[in-house]
Amino acid sequence: MSESLRQLLAGDQVLSVPGIYDGLSARLVEQAGFKAAFLSGACLSFARFGRPDMGIVSAAEVAETVAVIRERTPMPLIVDIDTGFGNALNVQRTVTTFERAGASALQMEDQLMPKRCGHMRGKQVISRQEMVGKIHAALDARHSDETLIFARTDALGVNGFDDALERAEHYLEAGADAIFVEAPANLEQMQIIGERLGSRTPLIHNLVEGGQSPVQSADELQALNYRIALFPASLLHLFIPAAQKLLAQLAHSGHLNELRNQMIDLATVNDLLGADELLAAGKKYQYE
Repeated sequence: MSESLRQLLAGDQVLSVPGIYDGLSARLVEQAGFKAAFLSGACLSFARFGRPDMGIVSAAEVAETVAVIRERTPMPLIVDIDTGFGNALNVQRTVTTFERAGASALQMEDQLMPKRCGHMRGKQVISRQEMVGKIHAALDARHSDETLIFARTDALGVNGFDDALERAEHYLEAGADAIFVEAPANLEQMQIIGERLGSRTPLIHNLVEGGQSPVQSADELQALNYRIALFPASLLHLFIPAAQKLLAQLAHSGHLNELRNQMIDLATVNDLLGADELLAAGKKYQYE
């Protein structure tokens, strides 16, 4: 039985959480021994739809993915719900739907719809008051207190550091279970965030390859009083160049002989995904 996310956050170690986007990535993360995973809205947009992270994916499409992943693993799942997919009433429906699908925590941000990646320029944010209302709506809508609500502010890149800190304080006061100040510009800002908030709530940080993070590791976050280290796109950031290399080789030579020793085979994939266990389970229902 997996520990709940609330139990994991009650410990004293940083929780490293890889980003996933489908059943296969969830299986790989679970088998690697991680205790939680993050359904990244960006990676779902990248992998399933071939689109950038600019608010194109719908709530129904994310909820369907949550259900698929939950069918495959009991591992705690943090789900990126972008802006909550609308106003406070939309947020309530999103929370109800995603909780039913199997989300362990819902991460909501204060961007204006349609949102965009937190490390992209051109973001806009809603008012602090509107976001506080959406947090209250999310908390009222959840069926179980074990379903956590994480509040993210993108205001630092729009209105500056002081506004982001003020928003974080208000979001915590509104009842958010964790706080995420997106894209700090430097280490000093992260130190201030950790000192100001880290003893009162779990703090979240994105470790995005090519992003703006001043730190690169979970250990550095531990020292800064953060609790959740998200690696939202790392799997895809490695997969894409590997796939490009394979496709270039195939297009050039018509075979993959030079890459064969870097690949697994069908039997290994079936073993990884539990084909034998599935076949054994099916035998219970065979009658002569």
